[in-house]
Amino acid sequence: MKTYTHKNNMKLITKITGCLTLLVGLSIQLHAQSKFMDLRSPNGEIQVSITLGDKIYYSITGKNQELTKKSSLSLTLRDEILGSNPKLTSSKRNKGENVIKPYVSLKFSAVKNNYNGLLLTFKSNFSVEFRAFDDGIAYRFITAKKDDIEILNEQFEVNFPENYLLHVQQNNGFKSAYEEAYQHINSNSWKPADKMGNLPLLIDSKKKYKILISESDLSDYPALFLKGNGNNGVEGAFPKAPLEFVSDGDRSQKITKSADYIAKTNGTRNFPWRYFVITSDDRQLMENTMTLKLAAKSEIPDPSWIKPGQASWEWWNDATPYGPDVNFVSGYNLNTYKYYIDFASKYGIKYIVMDEGWAKNTTDPYTPNPEVDVKELIRYGKSKNVDIILWLTWLTVHNNMPLFKTFHEWGIKGVKIDFMDRSDQWMVNFYENVVKEALKHQVFVDFHGSFKPAGLEYKYPNLISYEGVRGLEQMGGCTPDNSIFLPFMRNAVGPMDFTPGAMLNMQPDVNRGVRPNATGIGTRVYQMALYVVFESGVQMLADNPTLYYRSPDCTEFITSVPTTWDETRALSATVGEVAVVAKRKGDKWFVGGITNGKEKERNIELTFDFLTKGRTYTMTYFEDGINAGKQAMDYRKKSIQVKTGDKISIKMVRNGGWAAVLK
Repeated sequence: MKTYTHKNNMKLITKITGCLTLLVGLSIQLHAQSKFMDLRSPNGEIQVSITLGDKIYYSITGKNQELTKKSSLSLTLRDEILGSNPKLTSSKRNKGENVIKPYVSLKFSAVKNNYNGLLLTFKSNFSVEFRAFDDGIAYRFITAKKDDIEILNEQFEVNFPENYLLHVQQNNGFKSAYEEAYQHINSNSWKPADKMGNLPLLIDSKKKYKILISESDLSDYPALFLKGNGNNGVEGAFPKAPLEFVSDGDRSQKITKSADYIAKTNGTRNFPWRYFVITSDDRQLMENTMTLKLAAKSEIPDPSWIKPGQASWEWWNDATPYGPDVNFVSGYNLNTYKYYIDFASKYGIKYIVMDEGWAKNTTDPYTPNPEVDVKELIRYGKSKNVDIILWLTWLTVHNNMPLFKTFHEWGIKGVKIDFMDRSDQWMVNFYENVVKEALKHQVFVDFHGSFKPAGLEYKYPNLISYEGVRGLEQMGGCTPDNSIFLPFMRNAVGPMDFTPGAMLNMQPDVNRGVRPNATGIGTRVYQMALYVVFESGVQMLADNPTLYYRSPDCTEFITSVPTTWDETRALSATVGEVAVVAKRKGDKWFVGGITNGKEKERNIELTFDFLTKGRTYTMTYFEDGINAGKQAMDYRKKSIQVKTGDKISIKMVRNGGWAAVLK
């Protein structure tokens, strides 16, 4: 039997203490290598979990359902990677509770901006800021470097725990006007070699939640594209910064040399927000205001000179009014434009657009086509309370930036700038430079051939709309089967110049329209409802005044629909199938509903719980006619009395619609 002495006991204690010290040291080391934090939305439903290890990882859950798993983020500079083996120096939690009142209010005149925030600051002078809202998650990089920095790449990664359904526009390359039709692909089948996609991306988890991905506060930085990572996830892709160009016609440049970086920018700055709208109710996609909540504050102290409104547009109908009251040769000439002004004046339309053809040539913005006489039309329009928007190529604007001063002196209120078709850093800066220069001379801007909205429209509200959509100008390529996704995707991230209003209406199997007799696929009421469902600071009436005159009841409804709203209530919504929304301006409510062509007809029950209690409203509504499923121009106009809590059943035929005004 062995006897332990005091000396033996001391040796044993020393060994145990050493082991404990080693274990504590390993624990501290592991803790330093992997630090975990989480951030919850104010209502507690949505959570982002951040893990710091060899990279910055994040995962998103909704009511304990894993939505994304262990995705990473980083920013690769010329000489370092921000986010590789990050060393946290501080973390700070904060709350946001304020109300935003956008001047161009596409959905709400007042937007609650409530969130929980987490700012993580790291060695090497950078931070990552997270925000959790009741309807989503957002994050961005912040740097505090002394000099300019070159960004070689940004790692944006989203990994999915299961096979999800992705709704996305896929592009052949970075040169894109964002006008491709939506594709619907499984996340586990999107390979790195497949076509890229642009934002926004809509993700269907096939269970409870949908996720809309986009960006906001995009400035001095390229737009984010996406591609499949081949491992059931997506990752970011960015166009390189262009360095040298050569002319490529009257409206484009060809990039002949690009940098090896995506952006060269100020070392002390906030980078664009990457955001995820997360919802278990498709209606919330139509009501979300995430781009606004993350955008930079308005740079315009007094925007009262900016007047959103409707515009009569001549290009889609090829400037060809006709009929007994047209005693002149129609075309891009003085008499025709006066006819458009008279039409606009009669129906209280604020603007006419003079598209390609108003100038003597597309490269000279100072010499009008002599057959047009722009200055006489400006004078004539003002006498009728109608102002003018002029179309220009982006290259003409780039080469003639003083034109905004000239246009202001002429009396031009807005410009429509076309064919950018790029979203690299140079072009993103072009957008901002144009809007700032236009602001100096109180001219508003509508970008066509553009990328999607990403917050610049709130920083400078004189940026009144963007195209960046497969709109009505695509003629037979613009189908309700594609457009039904727009309220949940493209229009969910910002204003959209879709150019609705076709008065020659066709079902797709019989569509034959070309200019000047351009047609719209979908019923007459579908076209009318688009003015309520779709959102734009300038909303076009794309068709011929002759046809609007022939349907005065439809035209009176269309021209009564506001372009800005005080309140938005999505009533019935299923992504890819149906969208019905009620919108209020003052004490009037408008309701618009659209559907696709997958079903012969859809029956929807509407509940008028959004109306003010104690009031009775007269509702004038338009519905698809009994033969609209075949003859798309068939419709019925009716009027009834309704009050809060009343319910009615509405029917929409294939590619049909429903539209109402309640007074």
